[in-house]
Amino acid sequence: MPLEQFASQFGLSELQLALGFIGLLLLVWVIVYNIRNARSRNNHQAEQKEGPSGFAEPKNDPNPEPSVEPSPIQVISPQAIDPRIDCVVALRFSEPIAGIEILDSLKSWSDLQTPWMADGLISTTIGEGVWGPLESNHFYAEIQLAVQLASRKGPIGVLELSDFCSRVQVLAETLDAQIDMPSVRAMLDSAKELDALAAQSDILLGINIVFDQQSWSWPHLDSTLTQRGFRLGTNGASFEYPIQGKVAFRTGQFDRQVPIKQITLLLEVPVVMAQLRPFDLMLNEAADIAEALQGRLVDDNGVNLTEGSVNVIRQQLDALYAQLEKFGISAGSSTAIRLFS
Repeated sequence: MPLEQFASQFGLSELQLALGFIGLLLLVWVIVYNIRNARSRNNHQAEQKEGPSGFAEPKNDPNPEPSVEPSPIQVISPQAIDPRIDCVVALRFSEPIAGIEILDSLKSWSDLQTPWMADGLISTTIGEGVWGPLESNHFYAEIQLAVQLASRKGPIGVLELSDFCSRVQVLAETLDAQIDMPSVRAMLDSAKELDALAAQSDILLGINIVFDQQSWSWPHLDSTLTQRGFRLGTNGASFEYPIQGKVAFRTGQFDRQVPIKQITLLLEVPVVMAQLRPFDLMLNEAADIAEALQGRLVDDNGVNLTEGSVNVIRQQLDALYAQLEKFGISAGSSTAIRLFS
């Protein structure tokens, strides 16, 4: 039947009938696309449940899909993000989103100059409600992105923070996510406050051992300190005293070619746990080394250390530890180590 006669039976023009057919085809295409997309997501979730620890079992596919290259993001544990020192932005999804989709969207962040972190709230039967690193084979109901507000280099700059926030907003639009982000001004104010706290608490405490009668060669010093549990630092010019696998204190640097007239022991107070009593440990080691090498303990002004001066130092340390605890940043904690780095 000619198209003109077919259209006239329904009281339509040829143009109206053609537009109707096009609309019908588009509707069919949308339905087919949604069905295929739903099947793909369901299959992906089913594969997650089959594999150990939430990973899909490998399959012997004769025509395997190309492997996905790792994303340039930093893989972290959920404990790494800390709102006490980080600017944290949350993106919440109306329905779970595949990790591979999130990671693909984050690949463009590889040129971001400011170190940043990300983790996600896993949305699977096995890991419901568990925060973890972003991985391609998980679905996420929410993700967090963060940058550190301050470090020993100072507070984060307005340009760095603005760049980060702009990228987060673009990411939220790309993933159709609800964004929860403080104002840039509030974050900059927090960065300044954190930097002021860090500046007040960043104490490097030293004890000097001076040798009045004679100097010592590098081999003799190396032998003495090594026998006492010190180890040579990676720079090859100083020694470290480890306890529980971490550096409690260290020496200053030496010139191996010059006779040694003084040893300085150094304690970075905020990055060593107070429970280890690192000052007392360093003081005892200094006294023993002074006795073994015929030296004496002095402060930075060359004045002999006395029991009274040592007690004053202990009181100052107690006040510093209390200040850090007040802000929830315990000395030697992972948060403190990040802040004072």
